[in-house]
Amino acid sequence: MKAKCIMIQGTASSVGKSLITAGLCRIFKQDGYRVAPFKSQNMALNSFITREGKEMGRAQVVQAEAAGVEPSVEMNPILLKPTTDQKAQVIIKGEVYGNMSAVEYHNFKPKLEQMVREIYEGLAAKNDIIVIEGAGSPAEINLRDKDIVNMGMAEIADAPVILVGDIDKGGVFASIAGTIMLLTEEERARVKGVIINKFRGDVEILKPGIEMLEEIIKIPVLAVLPYTKLNIEDEDSLAERFTSRKGEAQDIDIAVVKLPHISNFTDFNALENLQGVCVRYVERAEELKEPDMVILPGSKNTIEDLLFVRKSGIEDEIKRLHQKGTLVFGICGGYQMLGRHIADPDMTESSLLEVDGMGLLNVKTVFQKNKVTTQVEARVTDGGGLLEGLDNAAVKGYEIHMGTTEYGEDCVPYLTIKKVLEKESESVGGVRNRDGNVFGTYIHGIFDSVEFTTGLINNLRKKKGLEEIADAELQFSEFKEQQYDKLAQMIRENLDMGRIYKILGK
Repeated sequence: MKAKCIMIQGTASSVGKSLITAGLCRIFKQDGYRVAPFKSQNMALNSFITREGKEMGRAQVVQAEAAGVEPSVEMNPILLKPTTDQKAQVIIKGEVYGNMSAVEYHNFKPKLEQMVREIYEGLAAKNDIIVIEGAGSPAEINLRDKDIVNMGMAEIADAPVILVGDIDKGGVFASIAGTIMLLTEEERARVKGVIINKFRGDVEILKPGIEMLEEIIKIPVLAVLPYTKLNIEDEDSLAERFTSRKGEAQDIDIAVVKLPHISNFTDFNALENLQGVCVRYVERAEELKEPDMVILPGSKNTIEDLLFVRKSGIEDEIKRLHQKGTLVFGICGGYQMLGRHIADPDMTESSLLEVDGMGLLNVKTVFQKNKVTTQVEARVTDGGGLLEGLDNAAVKGYEIHMGTTEYGEDCVPYLTIKKVLEKESESVGGVRNRDGNVFGTYIHGIFDSVEFTTGLINNLRKKKGLEEIADAELQFSEFKEQQYDKLAQMIRENLDMGRIYKILGK
């Protein structure tokens, strides 16, 4: 029997579609249904590698976790990863298809419709309920003729739609009414309810406005969801994430360089939730100050971002901090930047054929056309320095990169990969300098490994004469499970699930 479905669309980006989708997935799971998320097309620089080595958006990974199922590219068949303001890497069914401009991709979309339909129907055949997420707004009337992610997707799945508006930004009544007005008659008929999201205050104040809105749009407001702080990955809160300073004025200060093309910044979620740790994102040299640790994160355009780090003065500041013994850690593109040289003979990422790196690690990187996408398991084999005492600590994560990196003298391999896509293997997973205060690796998610991260933070604490913290009481995965349950409870308390099941036809 084919699954029932419901679709969450928004009046704009960043209204909370992703988290509401995750919350509904959790509720349906709790209620005993086989449920899966689906987003036909996602544009994001945060991605994940599945057990099969396929690449998909992390938002659907979060939703799959909330649903209690294994993430699969079926849940996100098209991923767009911007490489410049004008172009994006197009990933189809987990594999790179090529780079396209916005116009090229818009004209290409009709060729993808049948694929999206078949993948959706395959997913629906294996589940009781599918929660579909839209992208941006369905009122982008210039894109309607080739749409496969909003009302076009609703038509493919024959899905009832719930429209979400964000009151925290202001103008929520106008944005909801304007969105409904710009839909066609057939599209308006699909919208079965409205959710007002991120409300701060007394709902009684809103009631007159809600009544007037319902009179105008002839669609019921199903819920007013309160503004709620939850530690769940949320691509709809990028600006808030980068401007907030989680754990400010804590014992350990970690500065993450906010690169123009930063990717997979979800690598730092575990650090942000660790006792006594402040994680802040910096994009100017003067913001670095005197941190205990500097992280150069992943990048979708390593060479351009390296030039930004150089031009902004951040490189000079990092070198100054390095001379003082500050820990410098590079992940993926950040690892490549720490090396002596980067070559791009096929102009895979930019128009530059080569550039000198920061020279803090004696490694050289050559970009290639083929992309490495794999899950890995590794062990610390020669930690030393600020990883002292962590030998044999387990690390799990995934690699996404288009370069190969070779190391030379004065580099010590500190990580050994033991498994690749669950098969036995042995290779270098990362290198450090001999002093043990500069580390590089391609492994995303490395800080999700609790033993590794707790040990690293404790070494930083000992360096400052602070007492060690105990091993994390909760594994990060368990912590996330608690957050999904809190999200589901918040939605249940404010949304009549009986009405949602009626809309579903269950």
